[in-house]
Parts: sequence; structure tokens; C-alpha cells
Amino acid sequence: MSLAAPTTRRPVLTHTLGFPRMGAQRELKFALESFWRGDSTEAELQATAAQLRQRHWQAQADAGLGFVTVGDFALYDHVANHIQWLGCEPARFGFDAHTPELARYFAMARGVSAPAENHHGCSAGCTAQHPTAGQPALEMTKWFDTNYHYLVPEFSAHTQFHLASERLFAEVAEAQALGHRVKAVLLGPLSFLWLGKSKTAGFDRFSLLEQLLPVYEAVLARLKAQGVEWVQIDEPILGLDLPDAWRHAFEPTYWQLARSAPQLLLATYFSPLAENLRLACQLPVAGLHVDAVRAPEELVGVADWLPSHKVLSVGMVDGCNIWRTDLDAALQKLRPVADKHQGELWLAPSCSLLHVPFSLQAETQLDAEVKSWLAFAVEKLDELRVLSVALAHGEAAVDDELRAARTALAARRASPRVHRATVAARIATAAPGADQRASAFPARQKAQRARLNLPLLPTTTIGSFPQTAEIRAARAAFKRGALDGAHYQQKMEAEIQLAVRKQEALGIDVLVHGEAERNDMVEYFGEQLDGFAFTAHGWVQSYGSRCVKPPIIYGDVARPAPMTVAWTQYAQRLTPRPMKGMLTGPITILQWSFVRDDQPRATTADQIAWAIRDEVCDLEAAGIAIIQIDEPAIREGLPLRRAGWKSYLDRATRAFRISASGVRNDTQIHTHMCYSEFNDILPAIAAMDADVITIETSRSDMELLQAFGATAAGGTAHYRYPNEIGPGVYDIHSPRVPTVAEMVALLKKAAEVVRVEHLWVNPDCGLKTRGWPETEAALRNMVQAAALVRQE
Repeated sequence: MSLAAPTTRRPVLTHTLGFPRMGAQRELKFALESFWRGDSTEAELQATAAQLRQRHWQAQADAGLGFVTVGDFALYDHVANHIQWLGCEPARFGFDAHTPELARYFAMARGVSAPAENHHGCSAGCTAQHPTAGQPALEMTKWFDTNYHYLVPEFSAHTQFHLASERLFAEVAEAQALGHRVKAVLLGPLSFLWLGKSKTAGFDRFSLLEQLLPVYEAVLARLKAQGVEWVQIDEPILGLDLPDAWRHAFEPTYWQLARSAPQLLLATYFSPLAENLRLACQLPVAGLHVDAVRAPEELVGVADWLPSHKVLSVGMVDGCNIWRTDLDAALQKLRPVADKHQGELWLAPSCSLLHVPFSLQAETQLDAEVKSWLAFAVEKLDELRVLSVALAHGEAAVDDELRAARTALAARRASPRVHRATVAARIATAAPGADQRASAFPARQKAQRARLNLPLLPTTTIGSFPQTAEIRAARAAFKRGALDGAHYQQKMEAEIQLAVRKQEALGIDVLVHGEAERNDMVEYFGEQLDGFAFTAHGWVQSYGSRCVKPPIIYGDVARPAPMTVAWTQYAQRLTPRPMKGMLTGPITILQWSFVRDDQPRATTADQIAWAIRDEVCDLEAAGIAIIQIDEPAIREGLPLRRAGWKSYLDRATRAFRISASGVRNDTQIHTHMCYSEFNDILPAIAAMDADVITIETSRSDMELLQAFGATAAGGTAHYRYPNEIGPGVYDIHSPRVPTVAEMVALLKKAAEVVRVEHLWVNPDCGLKTRGWPETEAALRNMVQAAALVRQE
């Protein structure tokens, strides 16, 4: 390939919208959990956080970035940071002037137990004066279409804002003291309000904008006084379908903010700007960042509309996936933009690098061929350097790097490990009705009730039980060869037996085996499917200290052998009660993996669905009467623009039905979803045709369940979900144990919306991250609550 002449001799600055927080070895995770257990002090936690910030800033400086980004770091969540910075902590927590800032922060994130039932709901060292009834944590939901969860701000007519924290300014000073040029980052005021939730019926959170803006002005003025030249202000909602009032508010908002601000770089990501493109280009800011991975077709239009005195920041390196950038293709897209836009050109990842692992350097055991196809956060910074040099000085200046990228890309395209003819043939020859059950739900329900003979309001759990230190140690020893297969099986069977006996003692109706043998609900299956690769250190933050290590789907997917049948059969032999088979659904496996980008995602989803279908059929043949196929991620795959929803939902629900439709009428199929708003996709959820759906509802006080009822408040006609539902009656992401009375109240709310004969009783989610004492206490209360409501 001939080397193209440089398009421009202008320097091209590079920067990042954000960086992974946890550290290369998950140092922040372990520091947080040590602090929450009371094993370390706040000073020790803050020291670890400072060390991580310094290392991450240095990594950015070493990659030649024009700025280090400050304000993206969080001890739990960046939206929670803003709640505290902006002084709008919910009044329900009862904080007073003596409540330490960190104690308030973790109380919002993790909930607060009542003093009489203290199960460590607040962090160690918390001296907050809490309401005697305790308080659940803030609701949590997905950050746009990623697998990161943010804490949802709560707004009401009584919400007030004021500058309430020095943390951001202290971190800016910290970076400046190390000699770094700082770009601060804030979530923009309109996105902050949009991402929150009104907690008073009929209250419009948009009405708070006028009183919120002076606090943003104060923050920006402080940053300017500190010598900060640029503030990246994120308004990702510009990629959504916005009501007119919100769209029209952008211009006056940014005229007001610009009065006292440093230079503002407005950042958008995750979705095309579409009808908001001209608006974004014409706002009174000094620069605009656009996501050229999700919306490459808009680049030329942005270059046309953006005035030449403004900076154009192009997100050309994928911040949400781990494949090496096709640098030649990126340069081909960037050259006409550099020619057209006469102002400064900056390069960045498409979004924050929070969503990818830290670095490939530690992946010494990863298959060398697959590794050569990848780029994690640190490597993506270097890709930015190569693109910047090539644009400013010509490709000859980075010839070695460009050749290496071409070689890796060509090898991936040609690799025989990527394509399997048998997988393609199976999908191509599938029968037209392969995604349909034999009978409609009423007939299946009758057959299932005759087979299972469960009581009214049957109790169950979502799947996993506490992953104790002993379980993790046994699994680690088995993986490194220190424990042989026979002894590992004995240990896991002992843990399964423990979980079964505890459930029987608690009086739970439908049991699970506890998933002791599973490291992660996606990784466990990916390890047993063809077409997947795995890292040792590819951790990504999901929420708080919770990290996941997504599998990498690099090739066609197939199931070479049964994955769960033996463990589930063993558990069923221990009890006469029904034992659920526990599987992860095709869309969740897709969404929670790093997915190949060389074929449509729908094709990969169908491949996974057929592999899961084989497992479902084998579980049924082994005598398992209830099989749960979890799909907590189905909503997060929705395009952020509604125009793409129907196409996606048709494909996603069909993939689920393919996985579930190979069984008889009397085999009950469950699915589970968590932390999603369902109102606007209920017909699609019903189209999945699961016999029972369990959903997260406790943090929302059963608000989410309203969508499933026959009528909305005030008697307005509403969608009635046709099948059975298990609304979560307690939040497993908080360590607090809810009372029987709390769960009774939630069940009564549920019974007002859903016919009681269609209700199940269960926690919000799996119990993997909890300890046994709090798990048993909560489940005991849950079973008692179900019994009380059953009697009534």
C-alpha cells in the first residue's frame, strides 16, 4: 500500500473522555470492599484512590495526550459524584451537618439499615443520623446502552441545589501539582436532569433547570479560577429523541454557562446526533466532540456546520469494544474532515474508556493470535497517537505501527478459527416455526400447574447464592491445576448440597442449585462455547466495586457439549422440590461480551440462541421441569433512537424464542430482567413468550410493575402482561435486610396491579455478592411475607 501524503501539517491534539477507574489489578475494588468490611480506614481508601488517579494521569501523559482528564474518577459512580457536588442528596436519607461526606455518598449508593437491624447497610465509619426505618439505596439503571450502571438522581419540587463538595477541585489541584495540563469533565446539566427520576407524582424535573444552572456556573467559575483551560461537558442525551422543551433549552443553557466558564468542549456519544446535529454545532461552546464510531456518516455534516473557530473532537477509536482500530480506514475518514474543517482537530475515543479493560500488557496467557487483534484502554491511547502523527506528519512517520495494524487485521479476516460452515448451515436451514412453542400460554400454564403443583404466590430465588471465599479458592485452585477434577467436583457438590438444604429449611418452593461452580453468568457459558476467548485481567466496572470480565466473541458460536446438565441433575436428586435449570440468554451473552465486529450482531445472537436451545433441550430430557433463561440485558441493546427499536426487538425476541421453544408444554420457561424501564417495550417482552418473568422492582417501590397491570393510575387503559410475573421484593445490591412488613407492603402493591394467581415472590436479582447471614435473614423474611399475603 502506498503511503498517502499528509493532509495537514497542523498539530492534532489527542485526549480521552474518561479512563478506567478500578486500576490494572482492580485495586479500587479491593480497597472499597476492605473499607466497607471495616478492615481499613477512610484514609487508606483515599490513599489508594489517589495512587490510581496519579497512575492513570501518567498513562495519559505518557501516551502524549494533550490533557489529562480530571473528574471522571469515582469511588462508586460519576453520577453519584454529581449528586453530591450539586448538593441534591435526597432528603429521605436524613443527613445532617455532622454526617461525613463519604458516609453520605456510600449511604446513597448502598442503602442504610435501621439501627436495630444493622446489617452493614452503610460504610464502615458511617456516623450518619439515619431514619429509624432505614433507607434503600438510590435506584440503579443502565448507562445508556452499556453494561455500566449509574445511580439515579431523585428529584421533587423540594429539591434544592448548592455547591456542596470540594472533591472535584481537590482532584484538579492534585493533577496540577503533578505537572499535568488539566481538562476537567462534568456531566452536563440537561443530561443530569434527564437521567434522574421525579419522585413526586406529576412533577416535571425539567422545571429544576433554572435553579440548577447557577450551581454549574459556580463550579465552572471555580475551575476557571484554578487555571483549568478546558472543561469537557458531557451531554449524551443529544443522541436521544428529545421533547422540544429539552431541545430548545440547550442554547440558553449554554449561553448562561459560557459567561463564567473556561473553554467548553461539548461531548456527545453513543448515538447519532440526527436532528440535533445543527443544534450541537451552533451552541455557544468552544468545541464539539462527536462519536464517529456510532455515527461515521455524520462526520462530514459536522465538519460543514461547525464554525471554523471551534475545535472538532472526533471519537474515532471505539471506547466500547476491544478490537484494534482499522487505522487505514480511520485515516480515510479523517482526511476529508481535516480538509473541510479549518479549525483545530482533536482525536479521542468515541466515549469514555471506562467501558473497556485497562491494558493488554498483563494478558500473558491469552492466545497470541487473538491478542494481536485487540486493543484495551492503554493500547487505544497509543492508537490515538498513531492517527494524530499520521494526520499531522504523514503516514511515513508511523509506518511501522500502520504496517503492524494492517497485518493483524488481515490475519483476523483470514483466520479459519473465525468461520464455521456447520454453524451457518444450521441457521440457514432452520424450520420456519423454530422460534414458537407448541401451544399458547394458557394451555402451557394448565399443563405446568398440573405437573408442578405449586402454592399461590410461589417463592423462589433468581439463581446464584453467596460465592464464599471457600468457593472462590476451590475454583481458583482447580483452574491453576492445584485441585484435580474429582476433588473439585466433590467441593462443588458439597456447596450445592448446602444451598439446597438451606433453601429447604427456609421453606422456598422452587429451588436453585446456587451456581457455586460459576465464576460469572456469561463467562461460565462462554468458556464452554466455541468462538469465545477469555482474558485473565480484562475487568470492566459494572457498578460500585462490582467488576465483570466480558468474554470475547471472535468467531462463530457453537455448543460442543452440555454445560449445566450434570450440576442441575445432581441438585434435583437432593430434593423432591422443583429445581430450576439456570441459563443465560443469547441477548445477554451478546450484550455482556465484547462482540465481533465483522458480521451483524443479529447473526451472532442467532448462533448463541441455537447453542442455548441445545442446552435447554438437554435439561428437559434430564427431567428438569423449570428452566430459567436470564435476559437482564435485553433492553440495553435497544438503539438509543426509537426508529431502530422495532427491528432490534424483533431480532432479540426471536433469538430468545429460538433458545426456549424446543420444549414441551409442561416445561416451564422463566426469564429474568433487572434495572430496566419496561413501559415502552412491553409488547416485545410479551413476545418473548416466557411462562414466568422475574423483574427488578424493589428500588423503584414497585413503580416498574405498574406497566404490567391492566390499568394505570386513574383508570387509564394500560397494557396487561399475559403471563406470570415475579416482581422483586427486596434489593440484593444493598446489604440491608428488609423487614417482613416492607415485603408484605410491596407484595400488596403488586397484587393491586397483577392477578395474584399470576404472581411469584422472589428477590430482585441473584445473591452471588451477598453473605450467607444477610441472605438467610432476607429470604426468611421473604418467605414469611409470602405466607402472610397468601393467608390474606
